Amino acid sequence: MKRKLQGYYVTATTVGEKVQAFVPAPLPPFPALEWSDQLQEKFNRALLALGRLDSVSVLLPETSLFLYMYVRKEAVLSSMIEGTQSSLSDLLLHELEHQPGVPLDDVTEVSNYVAALNYGVDRINQGFPLSLRLLKEIHSVLMFGGRGRNCDPGQFRRTQNWIGGTQPGTATFVPPPPELLQECIGKLELFLHHTTPALVKAALAHVQFETIHPFLDGNGRLGRLIITLILCSEKVLKEPLLYLSLYFKTHRRRYYELLNQVRLTGDWELWLEFFADAVTATATQAVDTAQKLMKCSSVDGDRINKLKRISGSTSLIHRAILERPMTTPKWIQEKTQLSQATVNSCLSKLQTMGILEEVTGQRRNRIYSYTEYIKIMNLGTELPEY
Repeated sequence: MKRKLQGYYVTATTVGEKVQAFVPAPLPPFPALEWSDQLQEKFNRALLALGRLDSVSVLLPETSLFLYMYVRKEAVLSSMIEGTQSSLSDLLLHELEHQPGVPLDDVTEVSNYVAALNYGVDRINQGFPLSLRLLKEIHSVLMFGGRGRNCDPGQFRRTQNWIGGTQPGTATFVPPPPELLQECIGKLELFLHHTTPALVKAALAHVQFETIHPFLDGNGRLGRLIITLILCSEKVLKEPLLYLSLYFKTHRRRYYELLNQVRLTGDWELWLEFFADAVTATATQAVDTAQKLMKCSSVDGDRINKLKRISGSTSLIHRAILERPMTTPKWIQEKTQLSQATVNSCLSKLQTMGILEEVTGQRRNRIYSYTEYIKIMNLGTELPEY
């Protein structure tokens, strides 16, 4: 359904140039959303897929182990959209007390994403409402250190920003000027507590947040986090298992076209169809990934159980590497309380079996990778840009 322009333009001046900044109308849309049979069917499918995804947290033997890797995959993908070049393996290596050769600024941004998500979910689970205060706290974690340290972490911007283009005059989009920012973001906070159904709210709030662009940097990453935080806050998901970065990355051109189309024509329904498709595809893929990881763990566990004499110690180590699939003998020894000789013997056996791969080629300070497990999680992180 096409409406009119979803806001208005004001003239703003930044770095010596006059630009037309867009100030969005508050949510929910007016006139009200028009639920065609097709749109309703897409949302029904999305909610069904979310229900299956939520059940994964019950089916998985250890939800925390799946979350550990899945959150890190999302961090890599979300940061890739912003131009950060850091792989899942880079992040896992960084978490091993920062190994040489890992690009520090890039991997710091990805690591901060993990910390920011965990912080937000923990606060929500403690009963803290999804609010401007919480968004600023999450942003502070997201932008800590690395390239974000000079972008006012945890503070709404006090200057005009723009999206695309090397200067304001060539920008593809100019968000509201700073003097109108507080009013815009305040109305978004009110909408976060509106009676709109959670999945629809997440879809609309994401667009509004990206349109307001309230921070100097990190808006894209935080805007994607908001989707998951809303679904957790409103108990649609028990665990933060839905991340749309891969879908948005794969359909990047269409994603940005729809954001702009919503602002210019008010066709929220077209965006909602896209969003529902994204949720269905992403939730289905997450369930598939969880099933593959469970199968991988089960098959390898069965092989290990047949080792006879060292099966007990090796099973203990296998359980540990599920928690940290790129690891060191020192960490495993601390985790399992096994002797150094036993750990080295079991790791050697797991390497011979093809379950683990030693990635340094060194005799000392070795690092072992749970190859198949990481391969499953890596699916999609190396897609070309569209």
